[in-house]
Amino acid sequence: MAASFAPEIPTLVLEPTERAPGIARRFVGARFAGWGIADDHVGRLVVSELVTNGLLHGAGPIVVRVYRDERKGHPVIEVWDGGEGRPAVRSEDRGAEAGRGLVLLAATVRAWGVRPLNEGGKIIWAALY
Repeated sequence: MAASFAPEIPTLVLEPTERAPGIARRFVGARFAGWGIADDHVGRLVVSELVTNGLLHGAGPIVVRVYRDERKGHPVIEVWDGGEGRPAVRSEDRGAEAGRGLVLLAATVRAWGVRPLNEGGKIIWAALY
């Protein structure tokens, strides 16, 4: 019987600094370019929002993984952090200076969600069109 191995999922580990979202955007852009996806705007927007949330509300290093769903072929972005809080879409507040990122994310992706990590923290994932 022959063994088969799954290809390595591209992973980026970021220090929680103000540079993290920009590094993550470049990482996603490079992955999309490697797949021949010219329009990486939504992917860069999604990873920027998720990494920024990890930076502001999470704990420890931020891990970004980008892969293609094997069944449907669409890109999936995962962002892990050690924070225990869970993201939530807020009600609209036109006067607020922040808090719209997850509303924008939810409107631009196929699906998204949160999974807890056994060792603490969470993975937030988004499946793109």
